[in-house]
Amino acid sequence: MNARFSIVVATVLGLGIAINACSESEEVGPPKAIDTINEKDLARHISILASDEFEGRAPASAGEEKTIQYLKAEFEGLGLKPGNNGSFFQEVPLVSITADPETTLTVTGASEPMNFTYGDEMMVSTRRVVEQSGVEDSDLVFVGYGIVAPEYDWNDYAAMDVTGKTVVILVNDPGYATQNPELFRGNTMTYYGRWSYKYEEAARQGAAAALIIHETAPAAYPWEVVRNGWSGEQFGLVRTGPESDLMPIEGWLHRDAAVHLLAAAGFELDTLKEEANTNQFKARGLGLKATVAVENSIRESVSRNVIATLPGSEVADEHFIYMAHWDHLGIDPSLEGDQIYNGAVDNASGIAALLELAEAFASRPERPRRSVTFLAVAAEEQGLLGSAYYGENPIIPLAKTVAGLNIDGLNYFGPTKEIMVVGRGMSELEKVLENAAEVQGRLVLPEDEPEKGYYYRSDHFELAKHGVPMLYLEPGSDVIGKGSEWGMAQKEKYTAERYHKPADEFNDTWILSGAVLDVQMYFLVGEAVATGTEWPNWYAGTEFRALRDTSLSQANE
Repeated sequence: MNARFSIVVATVLGLGIAINACSESEEVGPPKAIDTINEKDLARHISILASDEFEGRAPASAGEEKTIQYLKAEFEGLGLKPGNNGSFFQEVPLVSITADPETTLTVTGASEPMNFTYGDEMMVSTRRVVEQSGVEDSDLVFVGYGIVAPEYDWNDYAAMDVTGKTVVILVNDPGYATQNPELFRGNTMTYYGRWSYKYEEAARQGAAAALIIHETAPAAYPWEVVRNGWSGEQFGLVRTGPESDLMPIEGWLHRDAAVHLLAAAGFELDTLKEEANTNQFKARGLGLKATVAVENSIRESVSRNVIATLPGSEVADEHFIYMAHWDHLGIDPSLEGDQIYNGAVDNASGIAALLELAEAFASRPERPRRSVTFLAVAAEEQGLLGSAYYGENPIIPLAKTVAGLNIDGLNYFGPTKEIMVVGRGMSELEKVLENAAEVQGRLVLPEDEPEKGYYYRSDHFELAKHGVPMLYLEPGSDVIGKGSEWGMAQKEKYTAERYHKPADEFNDTWILSGAVLDVQMYFLVGEAVATGTEWPNWYAGTEFRALRDTSLSQANE
């Protein structure tokens, strides 16, 4: 145990000294800004935001209004400025689409027509805001992983024009499939492995429909997640432009259904997967045609992002952004007993951290040279919609957004020896984090399961995909005095018993000293960037580097 780590241990065991406290021989001065981040304030914010009074913080609800007014009052009380041209709010126009579950996918061209049922064998929907959408007799084409990645010399669409066709796509990417560390990022999922990218690329290629073959291990979740998550009311953003860049149909095929379909075309799934694992792969027609139509019911509403800024002292147009989502799942009247999804960990705790960070920066004797902005986004649980809207309609120009850090859930089970980087190896922000960790005498480790692509599943991604370097961190597991096994058990218990359930409630027995350490580390990261002159970039070879280089070069022209 080194000297710095000894200080951390003393702190978290309640000796009442800060990580960087003065020695006994030094004169005690006013509290440092970082010391305003404390357990009492975190607990107060979490307990309020996760109380029944806030009704589960659903978008476009009475719970939303209470939440955003609470945030506005807190930011105003700290002396922060409204971040959106005199307002603390940015409206996020939402639309929800509910597909008729009686939908059937019919495939012809084999000896007999094949009908695949909604829910058990396939899931289909559209993001087009229309009452009916579909394809008729659309040629089916197998396009491997459906990836176009020039930096990896990879183009699954190079051999075929898929305009108007229905593409069938493998989930994840070739690096995971082969476990070859030299292929893409090996076991670590890239954005090219995410379903959202595959639909975006298929649309760019002119496809009329895209069906992803679901397999539990490479998808990182069972079919039930697809079936439950894609059924019922699906929220999206109201679009102001044409919807021609959206395919009429996006969907999934259960693995068994895909095996049946491919066999009818004379192919084996496993053989096609092997062929798709090299950049010599060529897309191939399956000799089959797809017909499917979905009937939709449509509803529009408005939610709001909350944004507050501490202006910089020298270059106020350059910003470091902290972000967290304020929303959760609201109330479900069909439940017996407790019907409120309070969302204490997810993500009242992240919003509490946002408010504590705002207080810490507001408490500094001097403002940092760059501005620090606090962005509480809406509708994360509905598909990162608040952050997606901000990414498409940024209040702060993206070329002036130096970097950022996203917070989605805090540690409530005690201080840990480490912090985990989700998607480690992405950007130079990790060097800043390592310096902050050194101050605390703690370790920086990669996430436990990089193959699951968690980096692409939270709000920071909606800025990252526009080129802004973003950090996303996860609480460590090696709890001081209790070890890694105990810490992992706490995380697993939360996932099994409380995640996205009414049981995610605040408990005054939580040990928030570990959360304090983590949030103080977040403060050190943002402070280093906001008081510095460097522009952290993505590491060479990552999928967002070219976007960032382009935006910065255009800004400097």
